[in-house]
Amino acid sequence: MTDDLERRLAGDAPRATVDLEGLRSAIARRAAADGLLDVAHATYDSPVGPLTVAVTPRGLVRLSYSGESIEAQLDDLAGRISPRILAAPERTDGVRRQLDEYFAGARRAFDLPIDWRLVRGFAGDVLRATARIPFGGVSTYRAVATEAGSPNAYRAAGNALGSNPIPIVVPCHRVLHAGGGLGGYTGGLDRKRFLLTLEGVLEA
Repeated sequence: MTDDLERRLAGDAPRATVDLEGLRSAIARRAAADGLLDVAHATYDSPVGPLTVAVTPRGLVRLSYSGESIEAQLDDLAGRISPRILAAPERTDGVRRQLDEYFAGARRAFDLPIDWRLVRGFAGDVLRATARIPFGGVSTYRAVATEAGSPNAYRAAGNALGSNPIPIVVPCHRVLHAGGGLGGYTGGLDRKRFLLTLEGVLEA
């Protein structure tokens, strides 16, 4: 009787192992090649906690803090962008690499295509104005409302910033109250302070 047969009879035959990550990667590559992958997502472990990164062929569409479940975020993307969503970390590599550089203090501006489909109208104008605030600089709610074309709509500008689907890259943390107060932040004020300190706006 062979050793292999003896192991089988004893119930301890070697079991085939499955490389799940490799399988998921192969499925994502095949889906993309067949035009069936509209939204790719991955998790990025950052100094401010885990972030969900989602990209489309147009660019970065969502960068979310961990306050909302991944399932809820993907459901939202499925309804507003496309249900053809897969975990495909390699397709988010460009975003994650630039985030690494930013948090390491080696990047002052993101060079990423943005998919703006999750924002509309005035909110989109506010976020595009916010995207132009430079590293180390700050603005105010009224100033971004003015740049978006409605100087008196600073409360609406605050709402738009509060629902920013791409924080950090679209730097809503750089918008403060006119009197210098931090204002609000979708990721919480501790994260806002961290980002402003990283950029040299606040002292460590």
